[in-house]
Amino acid sequence: MVRGNSGTGFWASATGFAKTIGAGLSFPHDNASVSCRLLPNAVVVKAVSRLRTRPHNSARRQTHTTIMQPYDLFFPHRLWCRGNLFMRSGFSGVFLCCVLFLLAGAACAQDVFPLDFTVIRLGEGPRTALVVGGIQGDEPGGFSAATLLTTHYRIESGSVWVVPNLNFPSIIKRTRGLHGDMNRKFARLDAKDPEFTTVRRIQELIDHPQVALVLNLHDGSGYYRHKYEDKLRNPARWGQSVIIDQSDLPGVFMGALEAEARNAAAQANESLIHTGHRLHVHNTKTADGDQEMEKSLSFYAVRQGKAAFGLEASKEFSVELRAYYHLLMVESFLRQAGMHFSRSFALTPEGVRGALQDNLAVSFADNRVFLPLEDARPAINYLPLPKSGPAQAVPTKPIMAVLPCATSDNGQFCVYYGNRMLTLIRPEWREVDNSLSAVPVRVDGKDKLVPFGQVVYVGESLQVQSMDGYRVNAIGFDNGMPDEAGVELRLKDFMQRFSVDKQGKMFRVEVYRNQLFSGMFLIYFDNAKKNNPNRPRMARNAGALPDRPGPESSLGF
Repeated sequence: MVRGNSGTGFWASATGFAKTIGAGLSFPHDNASVSCRLLPNAVVVKAVSRLRTRPHNSARRQTHTTIMQPYDLFFPHRLWCRGNLFMRSGFSGVFLCCVLFLLAGAACAQDVFPLDFTVIRLGEGPRTALVVGGIQGDEPGGFSAATLLTTHYRIESGSVWVVPNLNFPSIIKRTRGLHGDMNRKFARLDAKDPEFTTVRRIQELIDHPQVALVLNLHDGSGYYRHKYEDKLRNPARWGQSVIIDQSDLPGVFMGALEAEARNAAAQANESLIHTGHRLHVHNTKTADGDQEMEKSLSFYAVRQGKAAFGLEASKEFSVELRAYYHLLMVESFLRQAGMHFSRSFALTPEGVRGALQDNLAVSFADNRVFLPLEDARPAINYLPLPKSGPAQAVPTKPIMAVLPCATSDNGQFCVYYGNRMLTLIRPEWREVDNSLSAVPVRVDGKDKLVPFGQVVYVGESLQVQSMDGYRVNAIGFDNGMPDEAGVELRLKDFMQRFSVDKQGKMFRVEVYRNQLFSGMFLIYFDNAKKNNPNRPRMARNAGALPDRPGPESSLGF
């Protein structure tokens, strides 16, 4: 059935957000931890069921009993919430997924949402490496590399904690810092600073007795050189360097900072794409009077007796090349720390680019609505979402977020991946019917039962079987009938402008019980792509799990 129009406009940024307050959740255990953001009127959490909401400035707690799991996890995992077992299905790697959504109804579109940082704990062991990305929001190489650690790495021995999105609001806004440079707030900070709680939370992680190594990922200008060569290659530049605050930190693990930095740089330099990309060690000698570096995260870690290093990739590079050099350096340090790991992609710029672009999706409404976003249109119109309560959105990357579009006053939402907007969603608010979880269909002559939230691959045709009391609405298909159950759906009969993807091959099939929304699945007209590793994937459901709220944090835009 045709509904509305396809639309192509979208908002390009998240400007205009007001100051907000949210809460953080942390789920530590021996293999993984997720620190989640709680939002007014909603939450985007993979392993969380209880939310705190503050609609219209009033405090209220609302409980949800269904938990969603991102589709196509790289490594199945288990999560604990301060001692409570969440799930277990094999490997010890973890794929993040808490993050952000909203939607308590069109009236809530004016509300604003905080973006707390996320903590993902990988592997297990008595000694931990803490990797931090995104302390400055305009450095995508660092937060992209940190994200890949959470989604495509398996820590086989040792423990790695990753914060891929420390300054998440600045990442979304594509700015160094919305309230000044966060990396200059670790010596002294007024409690009234909007980022005070964020800084204190990351300091608490650094202070943790298990943390022995801290790696802070940055993108720096030009190419650091010990002596002046030209305007891009000189001692005032920061790119392509390993930063240390002093040569030695006696009595601590990996305390020979200069020697460790030189070893890591040497290992990474064995895989240079170009000889001009060579990495150098930069000793800032912070304690000798560098008043700016005294305020940095890395020097704070050093003062707490932790081996800390700043890893700088050049801003002269593309994002995938920056992330490539970051991962070379990170892997070198992890090996030196005695840790073992594996990854699911070839460590090349091309491999990094592919890993950053794969598995982009978000699901809503207990997985009744699922959207692959690798090739999404600029706008997705009239997407049915729950009207009677907060909807949960589960993205597949820790630097993805679903937020009200800037300057929007009509309930439009933008899906971000780092500082890039993937698509705009114009929701259609619906009451939800929970009586149905799957529908019978015939695909190319074969009968099957399709759960909501899946992608069905079709060669020639698909027919949804008639169900008493339910009606089917295939978006972009119009045969003049109110119910499209029992009708052969073929690609040639769809109007391409209504597709989810830009290629015009993926379409929504929605199911209703009277006016109540029951669920949705997607049909993809290209059966040959079913076994393609780059195919659109599908979501999975997880059972209801308990949660425990974390500390409040004040994060203003």
